[in-house]
Amino acid sequence: MSREQRARIDTLLRQPRPAGNRSIEEIRTGFRALMTQMNVPSEIHTRPTTLGTRPAVLVEPAKTVRPGTILYFHGGGFISGSPETAMSLTANLVTRTGCRAVSVDYRLAPEHPFPAAIEDTVNAYRALLDSGEDPSAIAFAGDSAGGGLTITTCLAARDAGLPLPAAIVAFSPGLDATRTGDSMRTKAGIDPLFTRESLDHNGAMYAAGQDPHQPLLSPAVLADLGGFPPLLLQAGSNEMLLDDSTRLAERARAAGVDVILDITADVPHVFQSFTGTLDEADHALDRAALFLVQHLGV
Repeated sequence: MSREQRARIDTLLRQPRPAGNRSIEEIRTGFRALMTQMNVPSEIHTRPTTLGTRPAVLVEPAKTVRPGTILYFHGGGFISGSPETAMSLTANLVTRTGCRAVSVDYRLAPEHPFPAAIEDTVNAYRALLDSGEDPSAIAFAGDSAGGGLTITTCLAARDAGLPLPAAIVAFSPGLDATRTGDSMRTKAGIDPLFTRESLDHNGAMYAAGQDPHQPLLSPAVLADLGGFPPLLLQAGSNEMLLDDSTRLAERARAAGVDVILDITADVPHVFQSFTGTLDEADHALDRAALFLVQHLGV
């Protein structure tokens, strides 16, 4: 069944798009429409809240809430998305771990380019700490651009002298604004979602002319990961951003960081979103939840 599931998802993601670069409004509308098709577990409670300077959504299991907080950063290329578009991922981590999650509605480019998103996520983390949360009971998690933010937020928090969280989970993280990974070439055409042109177009809106050769834009090739908490990096073998994860894992190992590089064959970018329709998505989320439970001690 899984082969047929993968084929259906590949076809869905290859739906024809208008030629040329889309406007920011078209990008955001298309992303929202895609993510509304994802399954969200019903066994949760949500409510709006504020974390730091930004709106956020608190997601809790409908039954017993275990200790521990997942600070979640949504995907969308730094230019689209919201806690609502990532709800399938956030809610599945909540139901599988029993922990609550807070999903941050960080500012988006091009209206708010780099480093606005990192400023917001660091402020959100600082607000959790200021509220009395123990860093050993906090994990960062995120997908795509939000997966990248799990790493850059940790870098910025460390540089600001903040204690680091207990663990990091990143789904298909974007970690290299230089776009120098071999998978940018070897997975072109195999990746049903991205092209080099689309990645460059979206990335330019976030970087806003800044040099990509800096750790907070390209941690996979430039970041010092010394002192980082345990990492779980999950990616699909069909994605152009695959080497963002493989190279970060190499840097983490070299820095003495406990890291798991979890690559699933023949699946696309953020395949974990397809829970309930792709067996590999459910299995990957189970592994991510186990990792979080182990490191949050719940």
